[in-house]
Amino acid sequence: MHRARTAVVFAVALATTVVQLQAAAAEKPGQPGVASENLTPSGLVVVLTTRDLGDASWRKAVASPSMSGVALQIHWNDLEPAKGKLDWSKLDELFDAAATSKKWVQLLIFPGFFTPEWALDGVKTTQFPIQYGPGKGDIMALPMPWDAVYLHRWFAFVKLVSDRYGSNAAFRMIGAAGPTSVSVETTLPASPKDLEKWQDDSYTPTKYIGAWQQALQTYATDFPNQYVSLSGLGSGLNINDQGKTDSDEHLRTRQKIIDAAISALGSRFGLQYSNLDAIPRSDDERMTFVFSYIGRSVTGLQMRTSAGNPGMGPPSDSPALVLQEAIDKGLQPNADGKRVTYLEIYERDVLDDEMQAVLRYGASLFTAQPLARPLPVPR
Repeated sequence: MHRARTAVVFAVALATTVVQLQAAAAEKPGQPGVASENLTPSGLVVVLTTRDLGDASWRKAVASPSMSGVALQIHWNDLEPAKGKLDWSKLDELFDAAATSKKWVQLLIFPGFFTPEWALDGVKTTQFPIQYGPGKGDIMALPMPWDAVYLHRWFAFVKLVSDRYGSNAAFRMIGAAGPTSVSVETTLPASPKDLEKWQDDSYTPTKYIGAWQQALQTYATDFPNQYVSLSGLGSGLNINDQGKTDSDEHLRTRQKIIDAAISALGSRFGLQYSNLDAIPRSDDERMTFVFSYIGRSVTGLQMRTSAGNPGMGPPSDSPALVLQEAIDKGLQPNADGKRVTYLEIYERDVLDDEMQAVLRYGASLFTAQPLARPLPVPR
């Protein structure tokens, strides 16, 4: 009991100190840890994956005049395949290209399923299928999001990223991760069979939220010069603290994680939704949720996939039209006339000649004088 009370007192003291430091820094504009309007991640952003870096064309996408930034999706096991053996070559190339093209950078580094083998030693894991993206359906070991050994090793790696790139002027945002699975999104395998496994593994929202609180505080400390994005729309599982299924639990968990992010990061918090498409929906709760934070924090959207891929829009429409309609959907102004801060588009669409007029149109929506739509919208 004494240890528990001590931990609580320490946590409260630490949170108070962070708030005091943020308040003190806020009195000195331009100091590390303070959000600055001219450094806000904004505009269209090209999304690259590790596979894209194997082809020199990615540099052309980064240099696109319609793009303001570049986001890289890369796995932890690509960067530290052996303990202490770091391979920074891909990130070094990315930052060099961004500096040359005067683009800002967001890093999206995936642990979870993509944790290196050495980092799983002594960690509690369970076999789950990958839910989406490359490798969908493959069965892989997933470390429990709250496992202390796993988080300690991940946070040690995060500190190395900070040490190497934290002072780079192009580096404006990083995606918070750790208690994650297939990406930086706060999603976990959640089929009925998966839920049974989580119940066997003693999942509770309290443990999951606690892991996120640790992660968010780590990012707030290690990246004082960057915004930190939270793709926080999945947010855990519909299992309550009694181990029973509860259809509303993920919504309560989502809000608690976002509140923790705002508490830790203040004005450097960014909320991102990474599943934008061109399909009209009368009630898209997740989009509405992101829109509710416009003006309160940095907000961003990422396309679900490239515009020509299935699931992005009506198959009868051209990919260029699908991209345009997705941009219109994502960049619609709210009731106050404000839009999300940035929108991310995959490399394939950024390089496609037929998309260039649509990309210029999308980029113009972030300016005072937007261009007219280049393609007619079918009726």
